[in-house]
Amino acid sequence: MEVNRLQTILQSVQSGEMQIDVAMTELKDLPYEDLGFAKLDHHRTLRTGFPEVIFAQGKTIPQVLAIADRLSERSHKVLITRCSPECSAAVTEKFPGSTSFDVARICAVPGKGDAPDNSYSAKGKVLIVTAGTADIPVAEEAAITAHEMGSEVERLFDVGVAGLHRLLDQRERLFSARVIVVVAGMEGALASVVGGLVHQPVVAVPTSVGYGASFQGLAPLLTMLNSCASGVCVMNIDNGFGAGYFANMLCRM
Repeated sequence: MEVNRLQTILQSVQSGEMQIDVAMTELKDLPYEDLGFAKLDHHRTLRTGFPEVIFAQGKTIPQVLAIADRLSERSHKVLITRCSPECSAAVTEKFPGSTSFDVARICAVPGKGDAPDNSYSAKGKVLIVTAGTADIPVAEEAAITAHEMGSEVERLFDVGVAGLHRLLDQRERLFSARVIVVVAGMEGALASVVGGLVHQPVVAVPTSVGYGASFQGLAPLLTMLNSCASGVCVMNIDNGFGAGYFANMLCRM
C-alpha cells in the first residue's frame, strides 16, 4: 500500500465519503502477499518510502516475472536488480514501458500504484566516482538505483589514485555534491582520498576488480574499513545497489 492510498482512505472516512466498514476492508489488506516461493512486502513504501526491490540473481525468470507482476499492481515502480540479459529481455517484453539498464543490470518497471508524496523527495546531488573504467558496472548499479529512487545523479569516472591530478581537477564537482559514492577495486585507496578532501558523507564501495592479491575485492574492502578519513561508510563488495539506496536515503533526510 502506498502512502497516498492510505491518506485517501483516511480522508474519505473523515469527509463521510467512505463508510468505516469499507475502509476497514481496505485496511485489512495483508502487509504481504504469499506466492509460495516468495512473500511480497506491499507495505514497504509506508515504512521506507520505496517499494520492495527484486533481486533477480538466483531466481528463475518466471519467478521474477510473477513477483514483478504482483508488485507493480500496488507500487508506483518496481526495480529489479542483477538481471541477466535473458531476464531483462523477458521483463521488457512482458511489461510495456519498462527500461533495461544493461551495464547496471537493472530493470525498472512502471507500476499502477500512486507515487509517494513529496516528503520522500530527494534533495541535492549524488556524485558517483570510480577509480577506474572497470569499476563502472558497479558504479552504474549505484547510479541507476539512486536515480530511479528520485535522486539527481552525476558521474565522475576513472579518477583513481594512479593519476591523482585527474581527481583534483574535478574538485568543484566533488564539493557541489550532497553525497559522494566512491567505487574502487585494486587497493581501494580512492575512498580515503575523497573522504579527506570533502565535508560530505562518502559511501565507499569496494569492487572485485583487481589482480590476484586483491582477493576478489577483499583487499579494497579492508582498506575502506580501515580508512583514516572521517565520514566514510563502507558497503559490501560490489554492492552498488546498497550504495545507491543509502545515498538516496541521505538525500531525503
